[in-house]
Amino acid sequence: MSTTPPPQALTADTRPGTGELAVQEGAFAWLRALGPRGRRAFAGAFGGYALDSYDYFTLPLSMVALAAYFGLDSGQTGLFTTVTLVVSAVGGAVAGVVADRIGRVKALMITVATYAVFTVACGFAPNYETLLVFRALQGLGFGGEWAVGAILVAEYASPKHRGRTLGAIQSSWAVGWGLAVLVNTLVFQFLDADLAWRVMFWTGALPALLVLWVRRQVHDAPESAERRADSAEKGSFTAIFKPGRDGAPGLLRTTVFAGLLSTGVQGGYYTLATWVPTYLKTERGLSVVGTGTYLTFLISGAFIGYLTGGYLTDKLGRKRNILLFAILSAACILAYANIPSGANTLLLVLGFPLGFCMSAIFSGFGSYLSELYPTAVRGTGQGFTYNTGRAVGAVFPTTVGFLADSWGVGGALVFGAIGYALAALALIGLPETRGKELL
Repeated sequence: MSTTPPPQALTADTRPGTGELAVQEGAFAWLRALGPRGRRAFAGAFGGYALDSYDYFTLPLSMVALAAYFGLDSGQTGLFTTVTLVVSAVGGAVAGVVADRIGRVKALMITVATYAVFTVACGFAPNYETLLVFRALQGLGFGGEWAVGAILVAEYASPKHRGRTLGAIQSSWAVGWGLAVLVNTLVFQFLDADLAWRVMFWTGALPALLVLWVRRQVHDAPESAERRADSAEKGSFTAIFKPGRDGAPGLLRTTVFAGLLSTGVQGGYYTLATWVPTYLKTERGLSVVGTGTYLTFLISGAFIGYLTGGYLTDKLGRKRNILLFAILSAACILAYANIPSGANTLLLVLGFPLGFCMSAIFSGFGSYLSELYPTAVRGTGQGFTYNTGRAVGAVFPTTVGFLADSWGVGGALVFGAIGYALAALALIGLPETRGKELL
């Protein structure tokens, strides 16, 4: 039997990684509770995920121009999203293992640099096939950044505030999305469409600046780093698929159901994120500027939804928050896709609750997946389940692309509601983890 004393538990009254007393009251108690090191980690993860979002949306927002430039049909354009998300599953799983073996911060820098390099490369693509390859390789970094950044911050956050803290990280996706819409609107106003889509990809070089800052300012949470160093199973795929034996719990059940949960939520989300801009353009006849106006409501709802969902995941619990917004998101998709022709004002107004619901469901993911796995395999488990869900969920946008030719994009969007039903069912096989210490 080992005589090494267990590491001191992280409580709601301490700043993880520092041992200092934290102020627990007030609207920004979650931020103060992180401590100086934790706040720098938060800034690095927030910036990384915002720029991840920006680089991702350069393609959906430029989809109409790309389709015209290369002469693509709906199925071919949908394939862009599918290959990005499928390859991101590989990138995310690998990044999770890397994060467990060499540390969260080093893995974060690798993922950010990867998606930045290949986003810029997309702007130089001479043909459809080359662009498809570059977009797939961009997925390697895109897949890993969120999981690594979320774990980095989760290991600094107190159990009392972990949902709100990770919800705030998730809100950076809406920030990056909004920035992409703004830049896209300006670029397409002042440049010819055949050049504008390339310029959009070239602006994806911005994350390189973040990597330089993270390298100097951000560090792993010390207590979690110690636990990883002392574990023989760190970064092990075998460990997350180990079944329970002789009364000892395993992680196989957790991994299967967490993967299904992620598949459902991301299948619904990426269906909307990929096809709403095209829907507004082709079936509603809106210009790029008009589409940007409509997306403003969607993105505003998303930003508030991330923050609200983070608060509710601490108040209601992880499972109840996800179930609530799975039901509401499915209802919003059905309403959004069946608005009568010409009712563009109603379409505009409905964009806000749609963005709110489909984003609030993600707010609990960072804390929930972090709490489902022990420190030694937290990166591996979270990276694998989140990104496997992303890869399988990628079937949804492609299916919509092929159905769009016969059903229309608006009708095909209903397919995304099936994803949210799958997510609700997956919760049956998972435990509630609100208030759990990260060990």
